[in-house]
Amino acid sequence: MDDLLRARPPVSLADIDTRATPGFDGDKVAGEQALAAGADELSQLQERLFAASRAGDERRILLVLQAMDTAGKGGILRHVVGAVDPQGVAIAAFKKPTPEERAEHFLARIERRLPGPGMIGVFDRSHYEDVLIARVRELAPADEIERRYGEIRDFERRVVDSGTRIVKVMLHISPDEQKQRLQERLDRPDKHWKYNPGDVDERMLWPQYMQAYERAIAETDADHAPWFVVPADRKWFARLAVQHLLLNELRALDPQWPAADFDVEAEKVRLAAS
Repeated sequence: MDDLLRARPPVSLADIDTRATPGFDGDKVAGEQALAAGADELSQLQERLFAASRAGDERRILLVLQAMDTAGKGGILRHVVGAVDPQGVAIAAFKKPTPEERAEHFLARIERRLPGPGMIGVFDRSHYEDVLIARVRELAPADEIERRYGEIRDFERRVVDSGTRIVKVMLHISPDEQKQRLQERLDRPDKHWKYNPGDVDERMLWPQYMQAYERAIAETDADHAPWFVVPADRKWFARLAVQHLLLNELRALDPQWPAADFDVEAEKVRLAAS
């Protein structure tokens, strides 16, 4: 599945079917069953990664989630990342920069939220906002945007060299599906809190955002920090696909339980006598 999702430049987002389920032939019921089955393995591997860090293993994973609004980032956090022990997860949601953050280098606030050893870090939006909305809304000069691509490449190279495996995911939703999801938020009082009038403003700039995503992927995709485009009109498939990508990374790391640094048999004797 990961090869089918890998966004190898040049990428044309318009040519990707947002309702497709690449690499999975089942229906929604089968997909939800597969997600539940994968949750056990994901939890076990995450616990091993966290435990190994207590014995000096420096490795960690960073999942970067980018998407247009309503594409399902929250569902990924609840149904995929939420299946593992929360003590081994570090979630950072990057909103509009504060005045203090705007006075810093754009990567400074990102650096502060990188995951530590043994952790699965998740960025709900990320440094890519600085070449997506900043490009579309012209929040920075064009030459500054161009420089940022190179700085992001260098930054991610350093992060990987420090022991982090990076997985970058664009949840790719169609404008029609987004419209339906926004309508549901308006129709249901229990969803009003999730509605943002600004989402409609961003919808008006859909072509520009798709161009910005295509450019960001083209400039920053690399084997050490790959981009994946996940069709997201079917929520169940998007969750299954992201779980699959995380499982692949954890299997490749193959973290091991750390050996005891004490005499196990002697401690059994002491415990029995206590």
